[in-house]
Amino acid sequence: MEITRREFFLKSARSAGLLALGGLVWSAYVDEVTASKLILRPPGALMEKDFLAACIKCGLCVEACPYDTLLLAKPGDNKPLGTPYFIPRDMPCYMCPDIPCVPICPTNALDQSLVSKNGILDINSADMGLAIIDENSCIAFWGIQCDACHSACPLLNEAISLEYRKNDRTGKHAFIVPIVHADVCTGCGLCERACITQKASIFILPREIATGRAGDHYIKSWSKKDEARLKNAKEINTKTKISNRPAIDSLNDMKGLLDD
Repeated sequence: MEITRREFFLKSARSAGLLALGGLVWSAYVDEVTASKLILRPPGALMEKDFLAACIKCGLCVEACPYDTLLLAKPGDNKPLGTPYFIPRDMPCYMCPDIPCVPICPTNALDQSLVSKNGILDINSADMGLAIIDENSCIAFWGIQCDACHSACPLLNEAISLEYRKNDRTGKHAFIVPIVHADVCTGCGLCERACITQKASIFILPREIATGRAGDHYIKSWSKKDEARLKNAKEINTKTKISNRPAIDSLNDMKGLLDD
């Protein structure tokens, strides 16, 4: 059956439209995925790659949250669609002792073992992120008295402590500044919510973004726990010209130092 010229152009236009729509959808998908590194997940969330593979976007954790902290990503949020996340400045995690969002997860994308201690759920073991302080905008570092983040922290004097410092500008006065302890901070965001500056001067970032890594070849010799990382260290041998000479000869070699 032959098609008319008009039908041909209509079908071509429809096909072009579908291709364009597909391109837009794919582009949006790519944007959603590439923006995922800064997302804060619920307590007990697996590493992002594993979390995305395990999460079925059911929304049960969001429904279980009594504070409406958790949100489901929707189109335009620049986050993987249907996955749970939270924005501390708007609504932080209130550190529920029974952590209702975790046990209800049907796929262990929120792993109970990651928020447990001795087999018992312990919200203080959570690792949702890490609080970072911008000392340039935090008014406590200006010498203005403020301990809003410290007072709001549920792990008072553990995750955030206060430290006296000399005011070098005046040379006379001391001021009190907040210090975040990375090994205790759970990333709940209560400090970010409480910060009084126009844009929070203390904010939560995913730990993998907020922290560096010393590597397995550098250890804290005073820490038995840190020494355990030596098990993962591999010997590295480098060969240079100087390696072929005895060490004492290399140390006594003054060549180049006495030349005019």
